[in-house]
This record gives sequence, structure tokens and C-alpha cells, in this order.
Amino acid sequence: MKIVLIGAGRLAFHLAKALRNAGHDIVQVYSRTMASASQVAEIAGASPATDLQAVVADADVYILAVTDSALAEVVPVVCKGREQKVFLHTAGSMPLEVFRGMAMHYGVFYPMQTFSKERDVDFSQIPCFVEGNDELAVATVSQLAFSLTARVYRLSSDRRKYLHLAAVFACNFTNHCYAIAADLLEQHGIPFDVMLPLIDETARKVHELTPLQAQTGPAVRYDENVIRAQSQLLRDNPFVKEIYDRMSMNIYRKSHANDTL
Repeated sequence: MKIVLIGAGRLAFHLAKALRNAGHDIVQVYSRTMASASQVAEIAGASPATDLQAVVADADVYILAVTDSALAEVVPVVCKGREQKVFLHTAGSMPLEVFRGMAMHYGVFYPMQTFSKERDVDFSQIPCFVEGNDELAVATVSQLAFSLTARVYRLSSDRRKYLHLAAVFACNFTNHCYAIAADLLEQHGIPFDVMLPLIDETARKVHELTPLQAQTGPAVRYDENVIRAQSQLLRDNPFVKEIYDRMSMNIYRKSHANDTL
């Protein structure tokens, strides 16, 4: 396919590599800054652009890999004069209908993964969730997704917002807990890497057990002495203390939700 990438952030960076390796022709990469556009364009073998008005009009697909807040601003400009092309956005929490009235054929291509430019990813292992407003959009986004991975799923905007919410808990909130742990360790001269075997084993367990079955720690058995003592250690950091208290209570309630009297 002949593709224009709108956006040059972390997702676009990795998507450009994957699309090119899959044999697609990325003709142009747009970003607000030439440095960002050029970086991704070089990876993609494309030309960079910093003016939305200068985006080429002869691509088959326009992929908008921009922030949620930027979509409303970018969509009308990119779609104008290209209404018969196929437009896709990559946002987990934004509805398909962001394109309504702006284009004829549109959809969503949402690869559910965390992306950092410093780390390579294997797109063949990434589940991709797709949606389209008509047969052409569905066929196009499905073909595009299957060229990168066999793990392709049709999912409506209404259900995808819950998928994205679950991803926030599983990834973003979990990583924030790592950051809290790193702060606590640093304050007491303990290196964070002592946590890595524990983190790795916890992640491995949920490949074989449900998260509920894998849950351990004082909150599961509601060991009040430990919980109270640890909560007091956080008394100078009320925000983190509240996270600890609420998380401990919710772990206990979730673990014992099916207990019978």
C-alpha cells in the first residue's frame, strides 16, 4: 500500500519500520517539527513534511498516529480534498466517528503495546485491534494489520475504550508502581535492580495463572500488623500512602469476593 504517516512519535517510529519491512510504500511522514519528521521519514524511506497543506493527495491510506487531543485539529485538514481515500487513527480511546463527515472511508488501527524509541519491538507479536466504517475501510485496515501480525481482532469503538482502560491498569499504573518502588529504594540506598527477578517472575506467572490466582502478599490474607506498619512508613507521603491503603483493601476484597459464610 502507498501510505502517508501523520505523526512522528513513538508509535509512528516503530510503525514506519514495520510497514516498510512488510513491503509497504511510505511516501511521506508529517510532523510539526522537521527534526521529528526527518527521523521517521529516514527510517521509512519517505519524504518529511511539516505543513499539513503539503501532504500528498495520492496515497492509498493515511495513518494518523498523533495524540488524542491533536486528532480533532488534524482530521479536517488531512481529509480535505482526499475524502475518497482511507483514513485510520491509532488511538485506543478515541472513537471511529472522529472521521464522520470528513471522509468516506475510515477506521481504526490500534496496536496494543507500549512503545519507546530506545527499544525495538516485534510487531508480529503485537495484538492489533481494527475497525472500519464500511467494507473498503475494513478490508484495508485488516489487510494492513495482517501484513504485520497474525494477531488481528475486530473490535468496536465502544469495546475498545474498555480495552484501553484495562491496558492503562496493566501497563501505565503498573509502571508507576515500579517508579514508587524505585523512589523508596533510592531513599534507602538500595539499587532498583534487586526488584527485577521479582518483577520478571510476577509477569511470567500470569502466562500460566489468572491474575487473581497469582496474587500474593500481606493484603491477600489481610495481615493487619504488616499492612499498618507499612502504611505508617509512608506517612510523610500522603499520596503514596493512600495508594497503598486503597490498593491493599481492594486486593483483599477482590481476592475474597467469592468467599462464602
